[in-house]
Amino acid sequence: MRDKMIGSLREALKAMGLTDGMILSFHHHLRNGDAVLNGTLDAASSLGISGLTVAASSIFPVHAPLVEHIRRGTVSRLEVNYMSGPVADFVSRGGMMEPVIFRTHGGRPRAIESGELPIDIAVVAAPSADGRGNLTGTKGPSACGSLGYAMADARCAKRVLAVTDNPVDRVAPASIDQSLVDAVVTVDSIGDPAGIVSGTTRMPRDPVALVMARYAAMAIKASGLLADGVSFQTGAGGASLAAASYLRDIMRDLGVVGSFGMGGITSHMVRFLREGLVKRLYDVQCFDLEAVKSIAEDERHVEVSASLYASPGTKGPLVDDLDVVILGATEIDLDFNVNVHTDSSGRIIGGSGGHSDTAAGAKLAVVVAPLVRSRLPIVVDRVTTVSTPGDTVDLLVTERGMAVNPARPELRETLDRAGLPVMSIGELREIALSITGIPRTYRPKGRTVGIVEYRDGRVIDRISEVS
Repeated sequence: MRDKMIGSLREALKAMGLTDGMILSFHHHLRNGDAVLNGTLDAASSLGISGLTVAASSIFPVHAPLVEHIRRGTVSRLEVNYMSGPVADFVSRGGMMEPVIFRTHGGRPRAIESGELPIDIAVVAAPSADGRGNLTGTKGPSACGSLGYAMADARCAKRVLAVTDNPVDRVAPASIDQSLVDAVVTVDSIGDPAGIVSGTTRMPRDPVALVMARYAAMAIKASGLLADGVSFQTGAGGASLAAASYLRDIMRDLGVVGSFGMGGITSHMVRFLREGLVKRLYDVQCFDLEAVKSIAEDERHVEVSASLYASPGTKGPLVDDLDVVILGATEIDLDFNVNVHTDSSGRIIGGSGGHSDTAAGAKLAVVVAPLVRSRLPIVVDRVTTVSTPGDTVDLLVTERGMAVNPARPELRETLDRAGLPVMSIGELREIALSITGIPRTYRPKGRTVGIVEYRDGRVIDRISEVS
């Protein structure tokens, strides 16, 4: 039995032949608690490496040291699905010479598996690993649950390096098995699992959010989709979580049992499973520690890869089986295009994640957002950045009422018959402007700092530098 253990990150990168200009990939299951990306780049910098591409599924505030690695030249390019915090601010202000490539959670594995994004070394944060290279995220002091975003990387990369803080005799079953892993490094800590949880994964107390959530649940009920076998995904934002809570009550009252819930799984979705309201959960990423506990203990809570979850390059991504998805928005325009990449001034604050993947696949894509946020209208003439095309969005729900995409007249008729407060999106825009006044429109005109790809690889927008 060949042991794949190597003494340090520095030694492992040398053994794998790390050279200037390579593409290194990372996953974000530890979210804002991750320590592996920073530690790996520190090791690469100590070797004098330059010009690396970091292909990370997401970048969080904890990854602030990446800014200095870019300034020193260790890293020259970024390809991500989501970005927030100091790195996002640095990129927005023009800190990188080359634009960041933004993909979706389904677009990333499609690009990896097609060879469009050829990974030289995939670095996998493994909460538990054995000496042969079997890995799991469900056990260990840094347990994060599913390793779904690392699976395409592990299958397709030229070399795979696992980094763990919990070496064990044997991992079985493995999320990523020994046939894919070249080396294993033990470090003091791969990160803080408490960083999995963020402010966006907590149930709101705001009455506005609760009104929106109740309207969204009522609209889903009226749509006729809330029947036995229904499948759905809710976001991790407050209004989405509240809508899920209302849905749970409705399903219980109707005696409806869904086929599956999906996406980034929270404790709120785990309750659906435990209460018998869905038959299974498909989990590409755990969003809180209760979800981590559930996937370790309940065989109905199923770990899936990002490719199976959302890649349009597969023969059947799970998003295509969705009946309903509840999503958020930074902005939505009169054509129902949604922005979740930038704020209204063009500053990078996030990314599509699975937003456009699920909107494309679901029978009913519901965007839930307040009519006014930070004294600015949520409905705009034209979004600052297109993240999700309007032809895949069916319904906008706000606290003042809801608007149906004109391409879905039958849905409008259904919601009207149910007595719900339906109006045109233009009418919602006018209500918002009566509250906020007409805001100054700001369109960044600097050089391109970000390229937004749709899930199939088409460029659908560009993000410009802000001052």
